[in-house]
Amino acid sequence: MHQDVGQACIVVLTGAGISKESGIDTFRDEDGLWTRYDLEEVATIEAWHRNKQKVLDFYNEGLTWFSGANIRPNAAHAALARLEREWPGEVLIVTQNIDLLHEGAGSRNVLHMHGQSGKIRCMACDTVIDSDMRLDTQTLCVHCGARGQLRPHVVWFGEMPLRMDEIYAALDRCTLFLSVGTSGMVYPAAGFVQHVRRHVPRAHTAELNLEPSDGHSLFRERIYGPATEVVPAYVEKVLKIGWR
Repeated sequence: MHQDVGQACIVVLTGAGISKESGIDTFRDEDGLWTRYDLEEVATIEAWHRNKQKVLDFYNEGLTWFSGANIRPNAAHAALARLEREWPGEVLIVTQNIDLLHEGAGSRNVLHMHGQSGKIRCMACDTVIDSDMRLDTQTLCVHCGARGQLRPHVVWFGEMPLRMDEIYAALDRCTLFLSVGTSGMVYPAAGFVQHVRRHVPRAHTAELNLEPSDGHSLFRERIYGPATEVVPAYVEKVLKIGWR
């Protein structure tokens, strides 16, 4: 292994595919959420302004999708938590998922670029609150008193993902970029591998996925199979011999 592991930064991008084996539906599979719901009606800022109650009904129905008693971290989440514990350098997980399975497995350095379940945000004062409460158009914000302005703390289509400055700063210093369980269809996350190749040409890039993503050809290394199999095996290899 040629890199100085004490200085090596690993950035792991995760998508819905890593949580599917924990019982959470993906969005874009043949049986995914967007085959059952019209995203334009429930997951855009325009939908919120057009029919708040319909958006909130979708959110209220989905509360148990991401935090039900049957939803538990799987071996892939556990492997990434192990990587963070045992790797002598920095490990950052950038997840497109709103579930808390990474944290449940023990990962501490996690950025939720699309928001997260268990939080709500006020559109009037921008306060973020830890809460699983069901929302309707009459719910009051406890901070500013605005009525009907509380929404799930998630990024809807057409909105800017969260914490992008921190994410790009990490990509610019990474020596290994892993993409796990993501379709490669949603930007800006789909463009991260291209950013790394352009700005950190010596960094290694690897895709661990059930099947090739839209951008699979951009990765130097590609490994396919269930996340619970390929992620633990890859982490084991990285901890033993690195990625060279």
